[in-house]
Amino acid sequence: MAKTEDFTKLMKDMMGAYPMDMSKMMDMSALQESFKTQASFGEKMSKVAIEAADKSTEISSKWTKATLAKIGDVAKVKDEPTDYTKALTEFASTQAEMAAEHMAAFAEVAKKVQMETIELMLATGKDVSEDMTAAAKKATEDMTAVAKKATAAAK
Repeated sequence: MAKTEDFTKLMKDMMGAYPMDMSKMMDMSALQESFKTQASFGEKMSKVAIEAADKSTEISSKWTKATLAKIGDVAKVKDEPTDYTKALTEFASTQAEMAAEHMAAFAEVAKKVQMETIELMLATGKDVSEDMTAAAKKATEDMTAVAKKATAAAK
């Protein structure tokens, strides 16, 4: 009959040979690279958001200034009652045109943010994948070395 291998002793030897210090268990450079990748992503996303907020504020300000300039014409005293109707009609028409123009500008800002976000997500996903692959490869190499050492010590 074949003798059954004593895996308890093998595991004990392997765990004893492998340092349990967390700083040694994990490749710190891989952890640092992962942190840097995430921090860089956060910085780039913040830049996209700040630029979008700045541009949106600019559009809103321009729209408000144009509206205030046009409302001045409505507020002026008119000679005939029909002139008030005419001024209000022109104001409403101008507002409709400005609304379409400014909403298109907001849509362009949103479209730019969407495209930049997708590009950042794809680039960051690639970077994170590379970081994780490097960390997994290093961990595998370390565990293989420890297992070989434990196996050699068990014999």
